[in-house]
Amino acid sequence: MKEFNNLRSQGRNQGESMKRAAMVVVMLALATFVFAQYQAPATQNQPAAQRGAAQPAAPQAKRPPQAKTQPEFDAYKAAVSSTNDPAAMEKAADDFAAKFPDSELRALLYRSAMHSYQSANNADKMLDMGRKVLKIDADEPEALIGVAEVLAERTRDTDLDKDQRLDEAMKLAQHAVETVDTDIAVPADTPREKIDAYKGFLRSSAYSIMGTLQFNKEKYVDAENNFRKSIDAFPSQPDPVVVLRLALSLDKQGKYPEALKEANHAVELTQENTTAGTLARRERDRLVQLTGGSNPAPATKPPAGAQNQGPPNN
Repeated sequence: MKEFNNLRSQGRNQGESMKRAAMVVVMLALATFVFAQYQAPATQNQPAAQRGAAQPAAPQAKRPPQAKTQPEFDAYKAAVSSTNDPAAMEKAADDFAAKFPDSELRALLYRSAMHSYQSANNADKMLDMGRKVLKIDADEPEALIGVAEVLAERTRDTDLDKDQRLDEAMKLAQHAVETVDTDIAVPADTPREKIDAYKGFLRSSAYSIMGTLQFNKEKYVDAENNFRKSIDAFPSQPDPVVVLRLALSLDKQGKYPEALKEANHAVELTQENTTAGTLARRERDRLVQLTGGSNPAPATKPPAGAQNQGPPNN
């Protein structure tokens, strides 16, 4: 479907803006806790009663990476300060890895470089940095998702290795879902709600990738199921692109009233002058014609609960 291909080439970055912003907030909060742990590792051995007010224990996960020496930690702090410049961040990560080839912090720096290139919309370099993370830690959920997303969104029908790239993307996304609960490294005192939000975002991203891959194979029922899982995994920030792709999956199955409901939702979540917004309105108008419904009146601000409204009455 032409609309889906347009979303692959252009709509993904715009569609993820809200969700990515939420992820950054969560990641920054987690990074603060990790940084504090590096600064004061002795607090890890304090009895729980001495750490202040008790909070629900966070699920067991990987121990956060740690520096073995003060010079290593100082070099890490200097390297991570380059995050605003993707090329500088990559060089800093390479230099750090060359100086400390066994450091647990190498993956953190390459992950930072991956996100820097993602923010700069440089998919090729994002892919390279993600692969460097996975070479160090094959179970790192963010890198699994980052590499899978690039492969899913940027592989073209004319690529000679198309099948291999898409198969790899599916395996990585599936593995990301498996590792979300076991391979996120956070300090033990991290509030559960921050961990849950972070995991929800990662699961949502992984299911979105799987849905995209299945849609492109014309497995529309499977695509629908995974797009719904993606939305359900992070309901506080539904990704407009995922909502629109769900509408297209339902459309392909002839489920026009359900598709119209999701298309209306996508319209509510997007601006008209964006790629995703334009495609959402085009899909909505098409479905209105098929179902005999009517377009809802435009509103500058959706009313409370608008995201849960069904399709217009026939």
